Amino acid sequence: MKNCIFCKIVAGEIPSVKIYEDELVLAFLDIAPINYGHILVIPKEHHTSSATIPENISGRMMTIGARLGVAAKRSLDLEGFNLHLADGACAGQVVPHAHLHVIPRGVEDGFHWGWRQKKYENDAQRDGIAEKIKAKFKLAPTE
Repeated sequence: MKNCIFCKIVAGEIPSVKIYEDELVLAFLDIAPINYGHILVIPKEHHTSSATIPENISGRMMTIGARLGVAAKRSLDLEGFNLHLADGACAGQVVPHAHLHVIPRGVEDGFHWGWRQKKYENDAQRDGIAEKIKAKFKLAPTE
């Protein structure tokens, strides 16, 4: 995609601080990190949604993301890391090219996701939602 900033990074048209690269994925430092060492892992192919990424590429993204999380945690002397992937603007996706955030975390880094927790009104509501999801579930996005 010619106007995609991440595609331009893959093509070498925009500089980045590369951490890892193979034939399927590219990992580089985020220019606006939540914490220092914040890495983005992207498919080299353009995909706006994680749902369209072929399984071998999405699997590679997760494997590389987890390994980079461990490397960042160890090298920065931190206690953990987050893997975060937002799909769609309403979910917080800013760049319309699927990407996995690898965020090194320290016990006292001061960052909080702000997650809320809801409760189902009753078992029937919960079970009804589960059935709706199962009815629409498809293993491959092309099915």
